[in-house]
Amino acid sequence: MIKKTLYFGNPAYLSLRNAQLVIKLPEVEKNASLPEAMKRQSEISKPIEDLGVVVLDNKQITVTSGAMEALLENNCALITCDSKSMPVGLMLPLYGNTTQNERFRKQLDASLPLKKQLWQQTIQSKIANQATVLSECTGEEAKCMYAWANSVRSGDPDNLEARAAAYYWKNLFSDVEGFTREREGIPPNNLLNYGYAILRAVVARGLVASGLLPTLGIHHHNRYNAYCLADDIMEPYRPYVDKLVFDLCGQYGTNVFLSKEIKVAMLSIPTIEVRISRKRSPLMVAVAQTTASLYKCFAGELRRIVYPEY
Repeated sequence: MIKKTLYFGNPAYLSLRNAQLVIKLPEVEKNASLPEAMKRQSEISKPIEDLGVVVLDNKQITVTSGAMEALLENNCALITCDSKSMPVGLMLPLYGNTTQNERFRKQLDASLPLKKQLWQQTIQSKIANQATVLSECTGEEAKCMYAWANSVRSGDPDNLEARAAAYYWKNLFSDVEGFTREREGIPPNNLLNYGYAILRAVVARGLVASGLLPTLGIHHHNRYNAYCLADDIMEPYRPYVDKLVFDLCGQYGTNVFLSKEIKVAMLSIPTIEVRISRKRSPLMVAVAQTTASLYKCFAGELRRIVYPEY
């Protein structure tokens, strides 16, 4: 079943009742000008087990401890946003699999050669997907990117990921004057940042569900990063966000800000249709296949991670 994403941009009170997330909107309840029938509709409920991601984007949102516990027990990712509406925090359950201890050990015991091979596969898939997106968006054949993808060696010692990225970003948004891919850069960097944050939460959720430690990466090792493995595994999925942002720029212009309409579009990321294992699947379901295959690689049951092909 495809899990739902809930976004809260207005004041709200979230509580738990009969395994349901109860949502109350105080602004509606207190508005004397509204008819009573509409006020009664200010309280709605959603089954906890149907939720995969919840985004909290308002300073006046209250979440009870019971609601938070139930969301986390059902492996729902809670995202909090800052004053600029950018995701700034992510909460996940401490455990998400019945054989968690065994799975942690398999991950911790993974050899360096295995990690290098898994990183090679990850970068090959990322560059190939970037090349396809670039070709679809701009008509650029990007033969050099396919060549780089095929040339990635174990551990990517030649840093072909960076070479491909430089070529990719230069051509994908070539019509945006002065554009470079930087976190604090000009638009549409803001949309890319937002989309990647949503994607990161989806991948981290999938890793926890597969009984893996999101902190322990196969390549990323930033001591201050609690989601190194999520940042590794999301790489081949980034081009799907890039394509969505490219389409939004075509619709709303390149100097775009995070409006309500843009956020609605970005929150569709978990349901983007991707092609994985020769089948079409929602991105969130595909991520679950990827993270499950990653554990099997750690356990010696598989030799390749299952990634989507754009």
